[in-house]
Amino acid sequence: MRITVNVSTLGQTKWYEYAIRFFFGGLVTVAAGLLAKKFGPTVGGLFLAFPAIFPASATLIEKHERERKEERGLAGKRRGREAAAVDAAGAALGSIGLLVFASVAWRLLPRYAAWMVLPLGTLAWAAVSVLLWMARHRISPPTEPPLARNS
Repeated sequence: MRITVNVSTLGQTKWYEYAIRFFFGGLVTVAAGLLAKKFGPTVGGLFLAFPAIFPASATLIEKHERERKEERGLAGKRRGREAAAVDAAGAALGSIGLLVFASVAWRLLPRYAAWMVLPLGTLAWAAVSVLLWMARHRISPPTEPPLARNS
């Protein structure tokens, strides 16, 4: 899978789909804040690690992929589910990277200034996430879909 940036896809997303993502992100953040207030910042921080917009993103990805296939006269249900599954795999790998970021911050913030620790944690997160992504593709390289796929 080749990673690319396609800015034109921003126009394919409707305003209310962005609103749904922001709503879910805000809802998770408020829940984490309430949990932090009741049980302390450690518990609240655990819930802030939840990928807040993932549930909304997964459903929107599935919908867009399904609609794209249906525009071509094909059944797109399977393709939509596969696209959402790939997004979920990426979110899982990113979450492992987030765990590394949290570990770096947890261990180093009591001893060093935040302006030193946070960039280091961010670098660790990015490195681990990219390395996991690369390892995933070395272990299980993506396969080409059949040409006459109807779903």
